[in-house]
Amino acid sequence: MTRMEALNVLNRTDANDVKIYVEHLLPRLETLGITVLKNRTGLIMLPAVDNVQGTRFHLGEVLVSEAHVKLGDAEGYTSCLGRDLEQALAIALLDAASTLPDFADEIIMFVDQHKVKQDEADSVLHQKIEETRVHMETF
Repeated sequence: MTRMEALNVLNRTDANDVKIYVEHLLPRLETLGITVLKNRTGLIMLPAVDNVQGTRFHLGEVLVSEAHVKLGDAEGYTSCLGRDLEQALAIALLDAASTLPDFADEIIMFVDQHKVKQDEADSVLHQKIEETRVHMETF
């Protein structure tokens, strides 16, 4: 799993699950020295693509929380929907820690567990959507 894929999974994971997991790791992470470079909220433009013509446009503004941390020599970054700065900080810490040998396997296992849950939930959702599909004949 790539770093980007792991960040996508972490951003879709329940914020409380991520925070609790990082609280568990925090005593070990603090020994490396944690520096918070950014932890803020802001608005970004949400891009979209017109399916017919393929042109890009902005759907509107979205509130995000952004965090950029340094953990020893490793850096971590994330931006996630909403105004939960603790969630953003926790994910950024996991991003940085996942690049360190002492934490990588443990974090990958956490991410993999949540990816399986998310894939199952996506599958159920897709089945429900498929049930609503209407097949029409055109003449």
